[in-house]
Amino acid sequence: MVGQREVDEDGNTPRKRFGEAVRDARELWSAGKMSQTELARKARTSKSAISRIERGIPPIPAGLPPLLDQIFETDGLFKRLYDEACADNFPAQYRRRMGIEPLAAAIAEWSPTVIPGLLQTAPYARALFRAGDPRAGEREIANKVATRMARKEVLRGGSAPDFSVIVCESVIRRVVGGPDVMRDQLSALLSRGAHPTTVLQVLPLDAGTHGLMDGAMSILTTPDGNPVVYTEGIQSGTMIDDEAAVRHLTRLYDVLTASALSPGASASVIRELMEAL
Repeated sequence: MVGQREVDEDGNTPRKRFGEAVRDARELWSAGKMSQTELARKARTSKSAISRIERGIPPIPAGLPPLLDQIFETDGLFKRLYDEACADNFPAQYRRRMGIEPLAAAIAEWSPTVIPGLLQTAPYARALFRAGDPRAGEREIANKVATRMARKEVLRGGSAPDFSVIVCESVIRRVVGGPDVMRDQLSALLSRGAHPTTVLQVLPLDAGTHGLMDGAMSILTTPDGNPVVYTEGIQSGTMIDDEAAVRHLTRLYDVLTASALSPGASASVIRELMEAL
């Protein structure tokens, strides 16, 4: 499902605005003009990549914006423009979540179907996107994968949120993309689960009926301590900030954590499945 792109009054998309900002900074840098070749050298990329980015052609490498802010001393300008460009890749109903996610103090995820996006490897994500849209071109799939991988930046660094994840046992048993892809994905889960700010749990298939069987859910706690809930269906997403509804859904998540395996037992199950592939 493709959402309406954010376009300003001049007809520019966030990706084009990012490219124009790169070109403007390069041409005005130090009251002179920096060539694309020189900028590519400073940013540790290629001249062709800089050329594509300035023309608004995706993708934008996730590590480039902070380097540009450092080179041009732009105090986070390119990081902000990059976040806008990433959000624009998502349908409109997802964008509010994308705006909150990088600022969240805590994120709690429940998924009954697939590995949550913040934990997906690129090959796993590619397999999902390909299965979901068999007619999509390779560039379109590559852009979607790059955007999803860029989201994972929120889990890196000293300001990463507290991160809790519960996945249904069926999620780790379902082989997505073939045995090699799934083995690497399970290995990535184990690595993230071992991180001190992450709690990863598996809900066993025999756990019985629970209140969150209808779909995936995320609880995002803002820096001021206010939680909001995002629920997701196949082609829909809903942000919930009504206090009573959030309290109810948060309680259902708390009950689910009590029904799930402990982090240690969850890691053992994941490791066994990984070794069996």
